[in-house]
Amino acid sequence: MKSVISVVDANTTQHKNRLASIDILRGLVMLLMLVDHVRERFYYHQNVSDPMDINTTSTELFFTRITAHFCAPVFVFLTGLSAWLYANPVNKPQRSAQEFLLKRGLFIIFIEVTLINFSWFGDYNALYLQVMWAIGLSMITLAFVTKLPHWLIGFLGFTIVFGHNALEFISFQPQEAGYTLWTILHDRGLIYVSDTFKVKASYPLLPWIGVILLGYFIAPIFSHSTPANKRKKILITIGIGSIAILLVLRGFNIYGETLPWLTSNHWLTSVKSFINYTKYPPSLDFLLFTLGIALLVLAALEGVNNRFSKVIERFGSAPMFFYIVHLYVLLVSYRALVNVFGATKGDYWGVDDVWQVWAIAFLLAILLYWPTKMFSRFKQRTRLPWVRYL
Repeated sequence: MKSVISVVDANTTQHKNRLASIDILRGLVMLLMLVDHVRERFYYHQNVSDPMDINTTSTELFFTRITAHFCAPVFVFLTGLSAWLYANPVNKPQRSAQEFLLKRGLFIIFIEVTLINFSWFGDYNALYLQVMWAIGLSMITLAFVTKLPHWLIGFLGFTIVFGHNALEFISFQPQEAGYTLWTILHDRGLIYVSDTFKVKASYPLLPWIGVILLGYFIAPIFSHSTPANKRKKILITIGIGSIAILLVLRGFNIYGETLPWLTSNHWLTSVKSFINYTKYPPSLDFLLFTLGIALLVLAALEGVNNRFSKVIERFGSAPMFFYIVHLYVLLVSYRALVNVFGATKGDYWGVDDVWQVWAIAFLLAILLYWPTKMFSRFKQRTRLPWVRYL
């Protein structure tokens, strides 16, 4: 009996550790997202293009934006991973994730087109279909393929991620029949325009479907039956492999990115050119770079358990709550500053230096930690079904 109890305790501890590593990584990218959204509020007078223009973008702004590149890929990937964990709970029978994915995907889309869209402008003259739209539709797509053989889900994910750059030759004009669908799937752009309202698909969907499928495919290594050492080895192998493929494809400008990199007389300029990738839609090189590093970080987080990691984990345990609240805090703060000081940077109120963006994000993270912690605890205790969607 004692040995059986020991095995159960060991499995439970391992389960908590692997889930902690996921929440810590999710928390890290949520905080990087906070920095990027502070930039979009208070440093928008120095906006960046996609990909960035390294000749006009300062080094500190360039690398601040690069850190934000990790947010969407990691979050979508972990969404797929978490869906498999939902369907395969520890010490419980398997369950279908299809209904949960469908309901939550629809809920996220609803939140995107209502609360989140309003939080960006404080009005409703335009609808921008952004990352939550992409996540919601990706979850709905995943719901319909979960019944397929697991290997086939992985094959579809790899095919989409590695193959979507080959579709760049396909394009439609706004008046053509396939324009709206292709704009949503692959080409960022306006899908509806009137005198009073417009709708823009800002996050082309197809690559994100590939990412969520890959997250679901890799998830079994987070099973309670997989030893931590084996899981770390797999994560490190895939992470290094992704970076190695990137070095070859990008190094020789073979495939995977529309903007070729160029060498420069200054090494830092060359580095900036090499890692300057397209995000809309996310190129293969963009995904190899971000997810490759993310998998290495996830491996490093295995078994991490200290005071700092627990703080970061809190942000990752209630991501939707944090996402919505921080957007409205930024909206109200920006409006208040404009009302008090007026436009200080052309048409915008803004700060002078990038370090101030990071300082504001740090202060907001401290401010938002406590309500996020309270909601996380509430979510763990409550039996209210709607809370699961936050």
